[in-house]
Amino acid sequence: MKTDIESGQNNKKALIYRARVVALLLFVFAVMVFGKLLHVQYYATHKGKTWSEYAVKNDLKLDTIQAMRGSIFSSDGSLLATSLPYYYVGFDTKVADSAYFYNNVDQLASLLVKNFGENTFDGYRNKLVRYRVSKNKRYLRLKSKEIGYLEREKVKEWPFFSKEKKGGGGKFEMIYKRYKPFSPMADRTIGGTDPKSGRGYIGIEASFDKDLEGKEGVNLVEQVEGGIKIPVGDALNIQPEAGKDIYTTLDMNFQDMAEIALRRKLTEAQADFGCVIVMEVATGEIRAMANLTKRPDDKYEEVFNYALAGSTDPGSTFKLPTMMALLEETKMNPNQVTVNTGTGSVRFRGLAINDSKRGGHGVLTAAQVFEKSSNIGVHLLMQRYFFSKPDKYLQYLKQFHLTEPTGIHMKGENPPYIKDRSSKQWNNYSLTFMSYGYEMRMTPLQTLALYNAVANDGYWVRPMVVREVRSAEKLEDKILPYVSEKPICSPETLRKIKIMLEGVVEHGSARNIKTDLYKIAGKTGTAQKLINGIHTAGKYYTSFAGYFPANRPKYSCIVIIDTPRGAKENYQLYAGSVAAPVFKEVADRIYAYDQSIQKTLKDTSRGAEKIVKWAGRTSDLKVISDELKLTPVTEENEYAAGSILLKGKTNWKPRNIESKDVPDLQGMAMRDALFILENKGFKVTFKGSGKVVEQSLPPGTNKSGLKTILLTLQ
Repeated sequence: MKTDIESGQNNKKALIYRARVVALLLFVFAVMVFGKLLHVQYYATHKGKTWSEYAVKNDLKLDTIQAMRGSIFSSDGSLLATSLPYYYVGFDTKVADSAYFYNNVDQLASLLVKNFGENTFDGYRNKLVRYRVSKNKRYLRLKSKEIGYLEREKVKEWPFFSKEKKGGGGKFEMIYKRYKPFSPMADRTIGGTDPKSGRGYIGIEASFDKDLEGKEGVNLVEQVEGGIKIPVGDALNIQPEAGKDIYTTLDMNFQDMAEIALRRKLTEAQADFGCVIVMEVATGEIRAMANLTKRPDDKYEEVFNYALAGSTDPGSTFKLPTMMALLEETKMNPNQVTVNTGTGSVRFRGLAINDSKRGGHGVLTAAQVFEKSSNIGVHLLMQRYFFSKPDKYLQYLKQFHLTEPTGIHMKGENPPYIKDRSSKQWNNYSLTFMSYGYEMRMTPLQTLALYNAVANDGYWVRPMVVREVRSAEKLEDKILPYVSEKPICSPETLRKIKIMLEGVVEHGSARNIKTDLYKIAGKTGTAQKLINGIHTAGKYYTSFAGYFPANRPKYSCIVIIDTPRGAKENYQLYAGSVAAPVFKEVADRIYAYDQSIQKTLKDTSRGAEKIVKWAGRTSDLKVISDELKLTPVTEENEYAAGSILLKGKTNWKPRNIESKDVPDLQGMAMRDALFILENKGFKVTFKGSGKVVEQSLPPGTNKSGLKTILLTLQ
């Protein structure tokens, strides 16, 4: 027992001894720091004077050195935002000795007139001399605006600025400015920085501000007239650390496709605003996020992120979770269960429920109710299966991830509002209104996440717009895709709902966007706008959400067009005519661009005779045949193609490029192919180099109607 007590006392003494040693070391360190400060203030010199001597005549103080903000990159490494250095050109008139100053002041004034032109020669010279002899003034900026790096390099050769010419006095005050090479594309998504603080205030700039901003440095500055701060020496400088770089999931090719299609339709429809989001199904990586708002001059600009914060009634796109809940609950065969929608209008507890088709749809199967977007049909199905158990319906909405934000790594996402039975706003009509997308608030991104989950075999994926944070080449953080562990519904429900989504495009409310080239699955949505608390006819929030290619989904997409008007009489204001065509245009261009989702298209008209070796203008091919001593080229057509036959013989055939919508480009050089296609109004993208070996649109009649073509060169 005694041994234990003694052992405890010894441990206590050891701890006290260590604490005293640490305290002593801290005291010694503090004394050293204090001594260093005294040495710097009273004994360290700069240009022959101590800092305390400088402080008598000047206002010296510690100031921060701005850190270079990190850059933002697209998914392929293209620069989306970066900080570029700019410089104010200043001059301390009292640094150079008198002989140097008066020998070179005229040359400096001449250079200022020639390069900056903000004053006359006499004006510049007189001001420089006046500051030189003044007792109160010494420093002035030679240009009111900052200059770039290349201009700075030229100024460094001037007298007073060039180290080789001695003299001294020339100063450069560096600042950073944010530069976005693709602006105004994706401006709201990439975000912006506050001009004064340099901090990010919207978009990715704000969401990842702590990573991007870096660490400020410290230096000693002299504050002269006008509040201008001039760095003085480097004895106390602590260099800043540059910010980290952000690598996003955005693809500027996709962004361009989305913005062009959206802007065209907004202008045509004279709409208030619009939004397009393109997302990769398996990963949730957002490839494009376009948000355009009509300005007073009738131009469309990115001023608000509707994708993230534009909460409103989603309308009929919400019939997807309603139908999924019905399928989950009843296990029905949607092709056998029927409802009678009548002549297009019914009354429920005094409330009128209408369908957009005049005269109504009559008797519809459950599948047709969805495909034709019948409000009456959805109401009757809900009345039959959920009116006696509304909590069950609300439970399914939670199961489908519709009651919580997506959690995207960006600030500003509005949470969804889907009321439950405890809400004061709940009433006898709530279940009906909710079933087809009213009395709730959802953002386009939250709606798209559900459609993406259906495309992803039922597994919900969190949308993501940033994939990596890097410091130079070092990976600091990697944001991995989040995929739910369980599917949002049963495989049987998923199978049925996928067929119904394809049916909307095949023979439903969006059949105008059907294409033979690939399958689209999706749903239209037309919601009356809530104005002064009243849903107003003729003012619509239109949308189309879906995915493609439907048999092997790679991309999901949502399009929003708000309050379309149209300049022409009888302009169609519904989603099938406004939002759906934008979806198709974006999908068409992505299909032409992304070779991995294209069908293998082969032109069988030539048979299995041979491989085309050369194709192009006949005049060019004649030079080749003469030089290589091949079979002479026949000159009956402007274009021809040559193939190698047995025993080295060449077979030349005329190639008529005018008679076909899509010409045969195999064997042509990019120069010829580009000339032909652009004259036919095609937008050309290509991969590889050499001659054309594949084309995304087959030669012949352009049945698809696509005007974008991908060429593979080899």
